[in-house]
Amino acid sequence: MLELRELAKHYAAIGGETIRAVDGVSLSVAPGEMVALYGPSGSGKTTLLLMIAALLEPTAGSVLVDGRDISSLSKTEASRFRLTELGFVRQSFDLLPGVSAIDNAVLKLLSTVRWREAHRRIEPLLERLGLGQRLEHRSETLSMGERQRVMIARALSTEPRLLLADEPTGSLDSQRSREVLELLRELCRERGVAVVLVSHDPLAAGYADRVLALRDGRLQDYEPDR
Repeated sequence: MLELRELAKHYAAIGGETIRAVDGVSLSVAPGEMVALYGPSGSGKTTLLLMIAALLEPTAGSVLVDGRDISSLSKTEASRFRLTELGFVRQSFDLLPGVSAIDNAVLKLLSTVRWREAHRRIEPLLERLGLGQRLEHRSETLSMGERQRVMIARALSTEPRLLLADEPTGSLDSQRSREVLELLRELCRERGVAVVLVSHDPLAAGYADRVLALRDGRLQDYEPDR
């Protein structure tokens, strides 16, 4: 479903040096598979996700989604790709204050369907995520775990084929982290969504189908003790 071919992003630095943020990454992720990537700050994790999301143009290589090279899309095509084919769960909670959980969750859907239909589609997913009794609660009254679940619902609302998760448990305690990771895995397997999760949380290794490390812009075998 997702295939990265020798993907690279290099930057020119002062003094003529080259910063190799991502340096020749090749990776395939099948539908329903969750791949976890570990790496310290500055290892290239976020840069890699931005290229997969068609938000950053690679220096070299390609990003194929269902055989289509999304790195060569126009701005309009890339925007449409992110809206309809991609889900993105970020570490920061991009929720509107003073707005209910369900209205925050339908923001992506509202670009393609009316408000009433968007609510009808998203409500079963929010209930599955354990938010059935919190639909009308304002975002600032939700717990950290509940806010993350709203973000997951929003990311999956358009039924994407590919989901990117950037430190999705970074602000959660261990119990909430387990709950979020388990729900994310279950939902994506049921829907056949390919998942790339970047994290420094060792709990994620227990929920991923494959675990790799990203160091100095290159993929390596994951070694938990490093």
